[in-house]
Amino acid sequence: MSAREDFWSRRKARVAAEDAAAVEAREEAQRAEARASLEEKSDAEVLELLGLPDPDTLNRGDDFSAFMAEAVPDRIRRWALRRLWGTNPALANLDGLLDYGEDFTDKSMVIENMQTAYQVGKGMLTHVQKLAREAEALSALTDTETEAENEAGTGAVEPDVEEQGEETDPPELAEAAPVYSYETATEEADAWAAPPRRRMQFTFDDTAEPST
Repeated sequence: MSAREDFWSRRKARVAAEDAAAVEAREEAQRAEARASLEEKSDAEVLELLGLPDPDTLNRGDDFSAFMAEAVPDRIRRWALRRLWGTNPALANLDGLLDYGEDFTDKSMVIENMQTAYQVGKGMLTHVQKLAREAEALSALTDTETEAENEAGTGAVEPDVEEQGEETDPPELAEAAPVYSYETATEEADAWAAPPRRRMQFTFDDTAEPST
């Protein structure tokens, strides 16, 4: 492909991408206008306009997928999802063991003057560093106290055995260890030496005539 053909191919691809982006922008503007017009209408009018049933009339096993369409306003979609959750016993009857089952945006659940060590972008790092510094300071203080106690203990005078008049028993003589000589070691080595290896021997008869 020549440089001229490559230029026009890239030019056509760029024009096609610009046209696709313009079409997408027009469609998005139309969808935004449609959503804005639906937001001004009541729930009953929106359901009638989109041909959707009342979510409260649906039961378990009914099809809720029509409410997931893009043209459906968010408030109607959330209404249908609440009804879907309510018709399913596994979702409606919670056992209270959910980690995120509570509404943490409820102001009545917030403790008065509650504070946290969490920082955006740092997490609990500052709090952990503070605990580490406190632990190091406590360890240094403990080491200092231990050294002071050891220094105070070294000044104590140990009692003298002779001054107490206690007699110590003479140490018992250890049993004489057996003495091994070179001859004894050699005899033991010979006694435990491995037997000599046998070699195969062959005898040839020179008087035999060679076979033809």
